[in-house]
Amino acid sequence: MTDHVVLICTTCQGAEAAQSIAEALRERLPEGYGTRMIECMAGCDHPLTVGFQAGAKAQYLFGEIQTSADIDALAAFARQYQNSSTGWTKATDRPEALLHKTLSRMPPLATGAT
Repeated sequence: MTDHVVLICTTCQGAEAAQSIAEALRERLPEGYGTRMIECMAGCDHPLTVGFQAGAKAQYLFGEIQTSADIDALAAFARQYQNSSTGWTKATDRPEALLHKTLSRMPPLATGAT
């Protein structure tokens, strides 16, 4: 069962590049993660974009994912994110390769929000 999801943009760099990132990540993600290809995540100025989502957790969007070091950093972040009850992390606590690649951190969806 997957309760955490990695979203991978297929638009700016194309589906082939996105699929390559997905395959590399799947080998490194902890159990409980799924991957989902997304047509556009509005990170076009920083392709290739990758997001993280889980219920009741902050959501993240990272951009300029291009190298194997970036993939390793995303896999390390996946473990960090999964082990956090809120998903909230400080930039300086995330893997160093992601320090300047964080495009957004959104709070969890409020329950009962209208």
